[in-house]
Amino acid sequence: MTPAFEKLQKHLKELPGLGYRSSERIALNLLVEKPARLPALIAALQEAAGAIRSCTRCGNIAEGELCSICADPRRAGTSVCVVEQVPDLVALERSGAYRGAYHVLHGKLSPLHGVGPDDLNLAPLLARVLSGEAQEIILALSNDVEGEATCHYITEQVSATGRPVKVSRIGFGLPSGGGVLYADSVTLKSALDGRRTYS
Repeated sequence: MTPAFEKLQKHLKELPGLGYRSSERIALNLLVEKPARLPALIAALQEAAGAIRSCTRCGNIAEGELCSICADPRRAGTSVCVVEQVPDLVALERSGAYRGAYHVLHGKLSPLHGVGPDDLNLAPLLARVLSGEAQEIILALSNDVEGEATCHYITEQVSATGRPVKVSRIGFGLPSGGGVLYADSVTLKSALDGRRTYS
């Protein structure tokens, strides 16, 4: 393969979910099999790079000051679901299980990786609490040590505001159709801790 092809493949491989074979297939498709698609793809990438920015209220992607969710008057802004990244928000939206507002942290606390409170999108969330806009915080963060630490930190910060805000965390457990036999110990512990009365 040529150096230019290898350079393209290397950049494609750096994208999430793409390995060596996938990046090679995409590069060959764009350059050899369907080269007519390339100008439209380049134009779309350039347009998106120039137009998309972060929502000033929640941190979601937006093309204006507010994202489509924050700009929608039908969404209940008093309930705020806190997520780590924009893809988490997209997954929750796709499920249709939640119709409130969101807040994207753009990460989680991780001292080992040098990520502290100042590196997260926390200030706008606390501003929403202080203004009285957020009356319920739903923490939808990862079920790991960093996620737990971030939830604990947010809970402390919200409590320090003195506002009567309900803080909860989403449940974790066995996936639908999954069994106990193949679940890892963290999932089993979460499933047991999150048990509820069966009726």
